[in-house]
Amino acid sequence: MSKIKYYSSKNIINIIMLTVGTIIAAAALELFLIPNTILDGGITGISIILYKLFGLPLGLLVIILNIPFIYIGYKNLGERFLFRTIYSMLCFSLFLSFFENFQSFTNEILLATVFGGAILGIGVGLVIHFGGCVDGTESVAIVINKKIGLSVGQIVLIFNLVIYTIAGFIFGFDRAMYSLLTYFITFKIIDYVSEGLEQAKAAMIITAKGTTLSKEIYRRLGRTTTTIKGKGLISGEKEVLYCVLTRIEIYELKRIVEEMDESAFVTISDVSDIIGNHIKSKDKIKNIK
Repeated sequence: MSKIKYYSSKNIINIIMLTVGTIIAAAALELFLIPNTILDGGITGISIILYKLFGLPLGLLVIILNIPFIYIGYKNLGERFLFRTIYSMLCFSLFLSFFENFQSFTNEILLATVFGGAILGIGVGLVIHFGGCVDGTESVAIVINKKIGLSVGQIVLIFNLVIYTIAGFIFGFDRAMYSLLTYFITFKIIDYVSEGLEQAKAAMIITAKGTTLSKEIYRRLGRTTTTIKGKGLISGEKEVLYCVLTRIEIYELKRIVEEMDESAFVTISDVSDIIGNHIKSKDKIKNIK
């Protein structure tokens, strides 16, 4: 049974997309960033420093330095993480060696920073979206996060700031600052790609017409709502509706609320992750009158 699941069409697509992501990430580094001495963060950044200083094979350094981090990730995230991470890192290492022989796309430092960072973000974002990893820093950050109050993102940022400071003393602080700029561009692009361009939003609607609004939202958007009983200090008994939707549906949600209850209070916030099915069912919509 496990072999059937392993070779399922979904897993094959995941492998293909992991491969595509590593190709894009490796190309960004070798064709834009590394020739201009702009560093990536994490273990890859350390590998680039050693590569520049001692001429050691970059692809091999990425694999060797990530081994302890792969093990830590496996202990915390399981076998699926282990397989996809090993596959992603092997592909990443292979394509780094492949693109090493190509000429840089540009010697303009700002162009290399912006385009290299954006393309790297697309590649790494695809890898993350399909369950892989090309740098083990975050797996360690997850472990540290459980022991101290800092978030995973804050721990990774601190780790990278240390790397960029060291790089500043070695290659010059202008390169360190360009590397930091690349990191922020990459980080933002990774968010868009790994979470999807239609990143989920959460809406909370405080209303006196909860049932009416819930039915209309379901009828027009196909989104179910969770109702929570509430009480305002002045307004008295209210219902709080919680609904998850995409950013392109927010405009329609606002229209529904304005049409059905002008006195309603609405807040919209980002959703970092979703577990479970919140997708609309068109068949069920037909049954809502």
